[in-house]
Amino acid sequence: MKHIFIVNPTAGKKNCAEEIRAQLQQKENLSWDLFVAPTADAATEYVRTCCEQMPDEKLRFYACGGDGSLSSVLRGVYGHDNASMTSYPVGSGNDFVRYYGGRERFLDLDKLLEAPEEEIDLIRAGDRLCINAFDLGFDAYVCDTMMRVRRKPLIGGNNAYYTGIITSLFNGMRTYCRMTADGEEVIDGDILLCTAANGKYVGGGFQCAPRSDNADGLMELCLVRPVGRLLLARLIGTYKKGGHLDDPRFAPYLIYRRAKKLEITSDKPIKFVLDGDIVEADRIEVEVLPRALRFAVPE
Repeated sequence: MKHIFIVNPTAGKKNCAEEIRAQLQQKENLSWDLFVAPTADAATEYVRTCCEQMPDEKLRFYACGGDGSLSSVLRGVYGHDNASMTSYPVGSGNDFVRYYGGRERFLDLDKLLEAPEEEIDLIRAGDRLCINAFDLGFDAYVCDTMMRVRRKPLIGGNNAYYTGIITSLFNGMRTYCRMTADGEEVIDGDILLCTAANGKYVGGGFQCAPRSDNADGLMELCLVRPVGRLLLARLIGTYKKGGHLDDPRFAPYLIYRRAKKLEITSDKPIKFVLDGDIVEADRIEVEVLPRALRFAVPE
């Protein structure tokens, strides 16, 4: 097997390329390569080219960054039977690996190199893929702010999500949409937020989908109707811990179900977030791709 590390030099607090290279150079009889990707598109294209040029060799790609880095590597890996991938989580969020207990498990390079592979689901939204979650509404406004402030002192870094929440309390409390799940109407009206999850966490540790199983062929749909700012402030701590499914205070506002396919329309373009990437559209179809990726998880 050839091990190929795709490094996002802007992820986290520093460029981790030389640190990874130094560790790999100490490994005897290991076939490896390392590519520092100047952009997400460059990462995708490099991975895709590797897969196409080495069709008879088993390849494992390591996304060195956060959830956005995972997504860019995923787009290159998808559709190639000779390729699998995993995460070396050095980004600021790293929400997807929280599904498996957190980032520390994936930062032990020796165990990561020997990690067995699991077949997991993916989500396709329009013509894009995501591995962790698809969001709209409040979370999309939060993510938009996060991307703008993530490298600023005090309000960025690990505080970027909270900065996004505060900003969105003034401009992201209502989003109108029409939505069906597997052909059944879910809502035709305003929402506060909606997440279609393959993982369990978004926003740097908010457990939006505590019952998610990323290999069951279903998305976890968590939709919250509009609430007042004061009530939101009282509920958000419970939501972060994943307690919203069993808390009766959420009952009048919460729709939680599983689905294979969503259809979402609106009267004007609205923001959607796929693993941290923001797109705008007035219509989008979201569906599960069952067991569409081999993902390596350390013992």
